[in-house]
Amino acid sequence: MRPKLSLLLLTAAGLLAFIQHLLSYQAQVKTGTQTGVRARLAVSDFQLRSSDPQLAAMTRIFNEVLWNDLDMSGLFELVPKSFYPVKLPAQPQDVVFEQWSANEVKAQDLAYGNSSVERGQFVVECRLVDVSTRESITGLRYRVGLEEPGVRSAAHKFADEIVLKIGGGIPGVGQTSISFASDRSGNKEIWVMDYDGYGQRAFTSHRSICLTPRWSRDNSKIAYTSYRRGNPDLYIQSLIDNRLLSFPAFGGLTTTPAWAPDGERIAFTSSQTQDPEIYISDIRGRNLKRLTNSRGVDISPTWNPKTGHELAFVSDRSGTPQIFVMDDEGANVRRLVTEGGEAVGPSWSPDGALIAFSWRKALTGNFDVFIMDVVKGEYLQLTRNNGNNEHPVWSPDSRHIAFESNRTGTKQIYIMLADGSRQKAVTSSGRNTAPSWSNFPGK
Repeated sequence: MRPKLSLLLLTAAGLLAFIQHLLSYQAQVKTGTQTGVRARLAVSDFQLRSSDPQLAAMTRIFNEVLWNDLDMSGLFELVPKSFYPVKLPAQPQDVVFEQWSANEVKAQDLAYGNSSVERGQFVVECRLVDVSTRESITGLRYRVGLEEPGVRSAAHKFADEIVLKIGGGIPGVGQTSISFASDRSGNKEIWVMDYDGYGQRAFTSHRSICLTPRWSRDNSKIAYTSYRRGNPDLYIQSLIDNRLLSFPAFGGLTTTPAWAPDGERIAFTSSQTQDPEIYISDIRGRNLKRLTNSRGVDISPTWNPKTGHELAFVSDRSGTPQIFVMDDEGANVRRLVTEGGEAVGPSWSPDGALIAFSWRKALTGNFDVFIMDVVKGEYLQLTRNNGNNEHPVWSPDSRHIAFESNRTGTKQIYIMLADGSRQKAVTSSGRNTAPSWSNFPGK
């Protein structure tokens, strides 16, 4: 398979080397220039193998989800469908490669296939081919229920496979989920949705206040803070059977949980000694270790996923909230952002190179999302002139960021590419805050 090149375009040429860290392990990155080349991909509408009206409706959903996933990946230049040949392919023998390589189309790769109903199920045959070499890249067949959730899952799977095959060896985020806090039910509960906002559903039903959800490394549990017993305690709840795991009530405030990369430890803030400090324990709350010991508030720990032995956190020990980094023994503390203002809400990228955070540079300004190279201290502003943008979190592929914003008057969850482009709201009902992005399925 020929190499594919891709570069997230930046407005500041001096930060190109910085963004190279963000995508250093992806084969599609081209560095050293201000422009880049993305694979030009044609995504043909899948063809129906019968006139079943329900099949037609489900196939329209499949086509839409597949296109949107690939578009949101940021890795491809999608060929507009108005340029496609009149007769679209359903099977390999239908592909006329000269039409797809013609000047109007100029596709490098082509995704196509067909759909049918078999024994009451939606069946879709998916193919990806290299137009220039005419070689098959992948061929897959999915059989799911004949309803929207199943059809969407099939489209997500094929989109993720395309990203994996020709986007640099890392799958897409189509099958990932986002948890968040929402007050749409009248109480602030934890909710879960697909990464694109579909299937929003309540995860908790405490009829109280729930805050700061965080996924476990294997996606099987969510840790969060709840006032269900009148005190802000930490809870860990299974996504498999909704069972609450045993975790002690330490007294005072217990919040902002963060799962260690090993899946066996959890960091959090506790005010059991009156002063909020960062602690680590196992996931049952045992072997408790205090990491910080300073006057003021220490909160919002986030692990370095690459090393598993560093944490970033927020502290107002210098007078205003700022981001610091320390090791998992509480030593080697250093301040990350040194230019003043208020810097909060750190989130470490999965590759360990970058930290996303919210920064209000002046007290009269708004919070905006930034990313910083942890080693070099260079930073890039991703949001601007759109209200307060806070609590950024990384997707598992390091290509996307979710965050909350009040740009429309109420706080909603947004997603965007890691260069700040393609900002898109994925919630609209009630007030929605504190997103947390799941890991890849099966990880």
